[in-house]
Amino acid sequence: MAAHTDKPLNGKIALITGGSRGLGRSMAEHVADRGAGVIITYRSDAAAAEAVVASIRGRGGAAVALPLDATDLGSFGAFAEAVHGQLDTTFSRSTFDFLVNNGGFGHHAPLLETTPEAFDALMGVHVRGPLFLIQALAPLLEDGGRLVNISTGLTRIVLPGYGAYAAMKAALETMSVYLAAELGGRRIRVNTLAPGAIATDFSGGVVRDNADVNAMIASATALGRVGLPDDIGGALSTLLAPESGWINAQRIEASGGQAISA
Repeated sequence: MAAHTDKPLNGKIALITGGSRGLGRSMAEHVADRGAGVIITYRSDAAAAEAVVASIRGRGGAAVALPLDATDLGSFGAFAEAVHGQLDTTFSRSTFDFLVNNGGFGHHAPLLETTPEAFDALMGVHVRGPLFLIQALAPLLEDGGRLVNISTGLTRIVLPGYGAYAAMKAALETMSVYLAAELGGRRIRVNTLAPGAIATDFSGGVVRDNADVNAMIASATALGRVGLPDDIGGALSTLLAPESGWINAQRIEASGGQAISA
């Protein structure tokens, strides 16, 4: 049996999009605490991204932050070059091991009131962006590595007003299965991690800051509370660990048992 260690990701490198806050920050810190070097991306808040980098470095880890606009497909080539440069100068590597597509935003409106502009924006960030970013970064992803696309519990749990957002994530989940088949020859595992309701600033912080919404979700969750960022950071780092290497082409929900039947 493989030896267990508190640093099972030593020598690995993870690239996590949207790593400057919320779930992305927790993922980056958990993965770094388990020994991996981390590249995070941010869209506009460089100060928040650098705070994450400083946190990881202060705990003895290695991290860098790079800007990325997931809607600007024309910038992906230059972004891949920037990643390659950081791999060389910061990590003395030419490839990285884990790609986590986490960046994105929510949208709350009934489907019959969703505008074409909102639909296109969601599509750009949650479906089109991840696909073409994967294309751009695939040559840098180590054979035998991992690709994790972050989805949502809302592809299973129906809450009014989240139909368009959930539809995009459902497309991402389907794309993950096809990518697992296409990348299997390189021994790259591809999975979807689907968080339930988490207390972050997502969707205006409604789960975190609205006591009634928080209590409603907690009452509908088997473990009796809403999720916290560290619940998802821990789940991701476990999914990337060597012991999870036989998990492939799966949707893994981390929701504490939200909206399940007894």
